[in-house]
Amino acid sequence: MALNSQQDHPALARDVLTVSELNQAVARLLEDSFDVSWIRGEISNFTPAASGHWYFTLKDSSASVRAVMFRSKAAAVGFVPKSGDSIELKGRVTLYEARGEYQIQAEQLRRAGLGSLFEAFVALKNKLELEGLFDPTFKRQIAEHPRAIGVVTSLSAAALRDVLTALARRAPHVPVVIYPAMVQGAGAALELRQALALANARKEVETLLLVRGGGSIEDLWSFNDEALARDISASEIPVVSGVGHETDFTIADFVADLRAPTPTAAAELVCVARSELLERVSRVNQHLLSVIQRKLDRLSQRVDRVAMGVVSPAQRLSHQKERLSSLVFRLRAASQKTFQQVRTHTERVQARLNVVLPELRVHRAGLARSMTALGVCQRRLLEMRHARIDGLEAQIRALSPEQTLGRGYAIVRSHDGRVVRSNHDLQLGQVLEVSLAQGATSVQVQKLYNPEGGV
Repeated sequence: MALNSQQDHPALARDVLTVSELNQAVARLLEDSFDVSWIRGEISNFTPAASGHWYFTLKDSSASVRAVMFRSKAAAVGFVPKSGDSIELKGRVTLYEARGEYQIQAEQLRRAGLGSLFEAFVALKNKLELEGLFDPTFKRQIAEHPRAIGVVTSLSAAALRDVLTALARRAPHVPVVIYPAMVQGAGAALELRQALALANARKEVETLLLVRGGGSIEDLWSFNDEALARDISASEIPVVSGVGHETDFTIADFVADLRAPTPTAAAELVCVARSELLERVSRVNQHLLSVIQRKLDRLSQRVDRVAMGVVSPAQRLSHQKERLSSLVFRLRAASQKTFQQVRTHTERVQARLNVVLPELRVHRAGLARSMTALGVCQRRLLEMRHARIDGLEAQIRALSPEQTLGRGYAIVRSHDGRVVRSNHDLQLGQVLEVSLAQGATSVQVQKLYNPEGGV
């Protein structure tokens, strides 16, 4: 490292400088004089800004320096550091000109003492990303209502208890199948791959949860295995990764179809709460009941309108009977009126005769006999007319449809109510309404016969 002279920086050669000019010149000196290098220290005052940039102080036992890591670089770290973490960062020395304070502009960041593991993580992440294994367009859709859920984890893991508790609370109706596997140590990656392959071979679940609790980068390293990452990407069953805490990232998180910040969150993401499903069913049921009721109301109104336009044979016969009774009453009234008129006329003539010809009193006896004879004739005439009326009434009754139906006959009508009198008005398959003495029925024409008896 060598500091440039004033001749290389014209601003420093001037007699009077502004503060801004001084800071600009010092910034150029620092940026030109220090190469990019790795620096180790402990993080303090860590502040993640809303913009995505990280601001913190890097210190050791006797010194400290401010540092900044911009969002584009922070996104590739794979974890979110916190105050107290020992880390190693690669960066440039720059000057924050507004305050005249120098700082480290970090480009890479890893946990201290894990440089080789972190570098391997970043290298594998970049490799798989270039191959397209992280491409969102290739992610499988997670089933909203899975018939069964599979869990790949250790039987002794606390994450398993958290997942089972969350699933029992939200979706007790969904079966859970556990595929045991080590989640830490030598051979864990192989067991995770075997459990994943077993789940795909059995095809008994629609969603797979790959979960374990938090830990150090060494504890989670099995989930950074390249072969496991490729198996997750090739899985026919959608995979949800819930490894570690919210700030932990593994290769499995990037290749999975969905990443959850914690195992419990993974369980909540793969199933809809039972209470929500019951509420949905209730809303659908109420809607169906409303639709059915409206349809029943419309059909009921339609039946009422049709019923108002239908006249039964019994009603027709009742109307005809009332008309017949009215005719009989009018006929009897007319007969009585005629008899009364004749009687009144006779009495009037007799009175005139008594006035005009008093001498005819001697013939009163003869006239009385004549009147008696006339009365007899009138009674006979009245009896004859009554007999005729009774005969007409009997004839009318005999010819009425009700009497005809009572003798075993029937009235056949087409669907529009017209009486059928000839088979020329019929067609095969036609439905007819048949009125009987008691009730009615429907029949269908199956054969037609001509008047001579042939078909």
